[in-house]
Amino acid sequence: MGLFSATAIVMGSMIGSGIFIVSADMGRTVGSPALLIAAWLVTALMTIIGALSYGELAAMMPKAGGQYVYLREALGPLCGFLYGWTLFLVIQTGTIAAVGVAFGKFLGVFFPSVSASHWLWHIAHIPAIPIGPMVLGNMDIGLNTANLAAIVIVILLTLLNTFGVKLGASVQNFFTSAKVLALAAVVLVGFAAKNSAAIAANFGTGWQNFWPEQVGIPLMLFRSASAAQPLSSDC
Repeated sequence: MGLFSATAIVMGSMIGSGIFIVSADMGRTVGSPALLIAAWLVTALMTIIGALSYGELAAMMPKAGGQYVYLREALGPLCGFLYGWTLFLVIQTGTIAAVGVAFGKFLGVFFPSVSASHWLWHIAHIPAIPIGPMVLGNMDIGLNTANLAAIVIVILLTLLNTFGVKLGASVQNFFTSAKVLALAAVVLVGFAAKNSAAIAANFGTGWQNFWPEQVGIPLMLFRSASAAQPLSSDC
């Protein structure tokens, strides 16, 4: 496939849809621009540590299977077996479903008819079920246009990958390049566009809005790490 395609696969798996989705929730959770940036730095450190660890494991055990092989050799065949089936039934399928839902959500920006509120087949509404500090349920079951778009794109990409590695690599290269360019555009617009209201809200006079109020360094780091968790686990 070549160096570019191999690099695009790694970049595409690392830069997930969560980078565009969870940032707003992270900002609301941490409550300040300084903590949001700290969360990104904590996530970057976690990612680098994970990449170095996997690089070392891959050099020690150059076998097909990846994490399955590492768990099998470290913890035994049972753990490797359970991880393999969990990856197949929950982890990877859940990630694909989440990315598909994100695709449907952003597609709705260009085509308003693609929406989670536009139901094609509404089955039922599950009421909220409080269990201790958690609340389960409170969701609708059925098929809406956003879910349909997610299903269609997953099937389409699956079919494209069945036609060969080169075609799949070409599609991967295209979408990875689009994601990287989109991130670069967000950064450039952030530096180039001058929005006085946004600058005042995020920095204020003397940067007093930038730093969290009455939050110590240990609590600041804890909140940043907590907010970084969904971003680091997106891929």
